[in-house]
Amino acid sequence: MDELLTKEKSSNSQFTYRISIPEPENHLLQVELAIANWQAEFVDLRLPVWTPGSYLVREYAKHLQDFTAIAGTGEELKWQKVSKNHWRVRNSLQGNSSITVRYRIFCNELTVRTNHIDSTHAFFTGAAVFMYVSEHQQQAYRVEIDSLKENWKIVTALPAIADSANSFHAKDFDTLVDSPFEIGIHHRYEFTVQDKPHNFVVWGEHNADMQRIVRDTAAIVAIEADMFGGLPYEHYDFILHASNGFGGLEHRDCCVLLYNRLGFRKEESYLQFINLIAHEFFHTWNVKRIRPKAIEAFDYDSENYTGSLWFSEGTTSYYDQIFPLRANLYDAKHYLKLISKSITRLQTTFGRNVQSLHDSSFDTWIKLYRPDPNTHNNQISYYLKGELVSMLLDLLIRDKSNNLRSLDRVMQIMWERFGKTETGFSETELHEVIETVAGVDLSLFWKDYLYGTKELDYNYYLEPFGLELRTARQDIPFVGMTLKSKNGMAEVEKVEFGSPAQKAGISTGDSLLAIAGIRVTAENFSDRLRDFSAGDVISLTIFQQDILRTVEVILQKPIDSHFEVVQIPNASPNQELNLRLWLTP
Repeated sequence: MDELLTKEKSSNSQFTYRISIPEPENHLLQVELAIANWQAEFVDLRLPVWTPGSYLVREYAKHLQDFTAIAGTGEELKWQKVSKNHWRVRNSLQGNSSITVRYRIFCNELTVRTNHIDSTHAFFTGAAVFMYVSEHQQQAYRVEIDSLKENWKIVTALPAIADSANSFHAKDFDTLVDSPFEIGIHHRYEFTVQDKPHNFVVWGEHNADMQRIVRDTAAIVAIEADMFGGLPYEHYDFILHASNGFGGLEHRDCCVLLYNRLGFRKEESYLQFINLIAHEFFHTWNVKRIRPKAIEAFDYDSENYTGSLWFSEGTTSYYDQIFPLRANLYDAKHYLKLISKSITRLQTTFGRNVQSLHDSSFDTWIKLYRPDPNTHNNQISYYLKGELVSMLLDLLIRDKSNNLRSLDRVMQIMWERFGKTETGFSETELHEVIETVAGVDLSLFWKDYLYGTKELDYNYYLEPFGLELRTARQDIPFVGMTLKSKNGMAEVEKVEFGSPAQKAGISTGDSLLAIAGIRVTAENFSDRLRDFSAGDVISLTIFQQDILRTVEVILQKPIDSHFEVVQIPNASPNQELNLRLWLTP
């Protein structure tokens, strides 16, 4: 058990969960919920359909099996499933009855928002495991962990109960959901920032230099804490799953990170991991405590809609690149390279012309995490565009105030007004704070860049800082589709709306066989296009729905494919000063 966990003297809870993992190899988590003093005729139990921080209905109930309910007398109770995530148990012995519910959860999906059990560990997130009774979400919960394998240890942000081994206390259901468990064989690295203990907990084989990671993480923690005047918790855990994939999920007093086990050695990949840490840790304030009104109180049964995720996630994405710069973990040249990549990603996504930043935030439940063949053409990410809009706001505020204020001041006011009391903010309140700090009316800015799809005028905001955006064009004519190799074929991965390929009737999923009668592959597609020029009409041979077809495509001029933020030659002293104040730690 984690010695750094806060100790609760006792936990008198009506709801006690007992968790056991008798056979980790079968990936099943055994859950028992003991409900004391239940008086009503029915107990209605629900399993959340989503988890805060990951805005998609994930249908956690699909992994639940073997549900049973038993009275304190040992009598099996009748129950029925009311909906996909709702179980109703009949209390046959009304009047201070005890009821025990048992079920098992299949856990074999290793992401930051799901559950995973194998012979070396068990990781589970609260929303995907713990049932709740709607009218009792504000009550305390107790969690007991049984049947641990030898050498397995427990890490969780929940405080341990002093008088009971492997038992933990959650003051309410929100806290229970927000405190994942990592149980098993892992390595722990302790460090202190502002006199508060932190753990870096690592599961999985990897090639990371943990001393460097701990040192750099401590620097990130310190620089972010400086912005807000301190740390809002008593202890904090960074839980890293070194495996395959990429991801992060924030919690109040911890975060979960997933990263490629061999992705730490190359410097660029390592710095990307540092950005991930900075991102998830910044959520300690922005989202976990400073959050939109729509998610001030969580509805675990359905979607929680807000148009402000561009600020909750996008602004966090802006800062996850700024903080390592301020902590001297990389220089301004590297930062500008990151910004250039972000601009390139947005400007080469056709969906920026279709979906507004506000709508991207609002529709995340049905779009962002569910890509389809048309995603490139009708969507943008509120992480990506939100990051760039936040950068423009920071530059605007700095310019208008002669560097007396910045986006930092917005975050500080949001913390004082909303974060400390955990009062949800409205869109209007957020806009008012930003406009107050900027000292100007931003109605047109919101109209164009938040609610509209007008192109971001990067150079207008970059110019006072001695920077400009330069573009580079592809060296091949534009056809408007990308390919990937699949089963030895060149499969069409994306087709841009209005492009020559789309007008010719080519669709995602088609297989490209030849250009002008000569076989083509995904690997040599671009080289083959260099044999032609804009205006040329070329024949493409494809398989479409297993039918062999030949279509004609009229090639267009090359398009801008790379965007780079660079310093202006002969910048003025004032521009150099502005840039230095923005990007010098």
